[in-house]
Amino acid sequence: MTDDLALDIQDLHVSFPTRAGLIRAVDGVSLSLARGKTTCVVGESGSGKSVTARAILQIVDPPGRITGGRILLRRVGEPELDLATLHPRSRAIRELRGHDVAMIFQEPMSSLSPIHTVGDQIGEAVRLHLGLSNRQARARVVELLAQVEIPDPTRALDRYTFEFSGGMRQRVMIAMALACDPSVLIADEPTTALDVTTQAEILDLLRRLQDARGMTVMFITHDMGVVAEIAHDVVVMERGQVRERGKVRDLFAAPQDPYTRMLLGNVTKLERPSAIRLARPKPPERPPVLSLQDVEMRFSSGKGLFKRNATEVRAVDGISLDVRAGETLGVVGESGSGKTTLGRCILRVVDPTGGAIRYRRRDGSVVDLATAQGEALRTARCEIRMVFQDPFASLNPRMTVAQIVGEPLLVNGLAKGAELRDRVSALLERVGVAPDWAERYPHAFSGGQRQRIGIARALALSPRVIVADEPTSALDVSIRARMLDLLLELQDELDLAFILISHDISVIRYMCDRVAVMHRGRVVETGETLQVCDDPQHAYTKALLSAVPRPDPEARRMHLRHRYAAE
Repeated sequence: MTDDLALDIQDLHVSFPTRAGLIRAVDGVSLSLARGKTTCVVGESGSGKSVTARAILQIVDPPGRITGGRILLRRVGEPELDLATLHPRSRAIRELRGHDVAMIFQEPMSSLSPIHTVGDQIGEAVRLHLGLSNRQARARVVELLAQVEIPDPTRALDRYTFEFSGGMRQRVMIAMALACDPSVLIADEPTTALDVTTQAEILDLLRRLQDARGMTVMFITHDMGVVAEIAHDVVVMERGQVRERGKVRDLFAAPQDPYTRMLLGNVTKLERPSAIRLARPKPPERPPVLSLQDVEMRFSSGKGLFKRNATEVRAVDGISLDVRAGETLGVVGESGSGKTTLGRCILRVVDPTGGAIRYRRRDGSVVDLATAQGEALRTARCEIRMVFQDPFASLNPRMTVAQIVGEPLLVNGLAKGAELRDRVSALLERVGVAPDWAERYPHAFSGGQRQRIGIARALALSPRVIVADEPTSALDVSIRARMLDLLLELQDELDLAFILISHDISVIRYMCDRVAVMHRGRVVETGETLQVCDDPQHAYTKALLSAVPRPDPEARRMHLRHRYAAE
């Protein structure tokens, strides 16, 4: 036994029995966690990295189970313990969870109880494992919330999770995981749902807590930029197996496995503008197809039946932007910046409370979408379509692909019968989905294929403008570049105008001609994409760009990033 290993996984197998046969989610995985270091386990969806992590704590979702291998926990001064031999519901594994090995889950909103206060949830863990009284547990919770830098921890422990932002909820999850001073911390995609500045804060917090406590961290991610920023060691997984392992600098400098080279290649591809975009001429000086002037969207919030003490929230605060046919305008900002609300205003999902949204139709006439009603609004909505963020939630699971793609044509009376089938087949073929699959349901497709189906649906009515709200954030990096290339090819073919909403700077740099940076409902900077990315002028833009992790372990810089103090 070596004292420098905190956890040693040897030839681990985890299988899921199904009617179609046995699925080997983890197929002979061996990896070690060096004591006090961060080991990043990286791979795409379905690689088995999360199942491996859950197997350590014996929380694999049924009917999955460990079918072979060893998971050796090595505690200083104690005999090694094979966690794979413990029953998932045994007292022994329950005592280990949180005390010796703790886990931070990907989505804090689904992992935390909405009906219990933060203090109750964290306090339960310390009472069970440490045997503290209610008063002692409360004091311990306040201490933990202070350690994870939650403001006013004495008041925060009596609040509910829905009262916190995404970043604050993730801090609560970290506090809960650290409640019993575990020696090993497993972090399963803890920053995937966060914008870049919040992600940088969480990664910086984890680094400081690890240094202070001497923890061993197993960090699961598909983001190679995060890997380059925080890892000491890297394990690359694909289809339940380890493809490559090594020190982070060695792996990035000279990856040996073709799969690792593919992952890194797709990441570095998004570090520069798309070749498709660079090859095309800049959009000519044509009249804007869409022109926003002083658009506002205000919400009132308050307590009580008549909303006494109501406060006004300016989600969109006087925005003016233009977009031309054949052009992609990127709208970038953190969560809460108002970018998605702006997209909803353009589509009239919500009614703007001020300003004008002038849309120039094919015949040259102009309609103000902010006030349009009836037939004028219905016609405009046919020509301005949306691609949604989540390809899983945006497709009706009870409809076939043919029904999903054909529905806009059917509802608007544009096609039926054989003509409808032919047009659906042509749309699917255009986005790279085999027309033979038209009678399948969404669950039969991968995430990338589902997003292609969503794009086909958006194209069904031959739109002139597409609002794409985080269209690649739910996709793996290898699929992300292909999806953006598809959108650019369709733009060239159909002379489309795109409004691309994203918090991912690399996506904006790759695809967009111009960019508008939003902060608290306002546009703080606009310009040509490369000019804004390479030479930002506004302090907020500088802070946003400095928080983006680069896929280069020799250029770690997030802990030195610019901070923006709002005026």
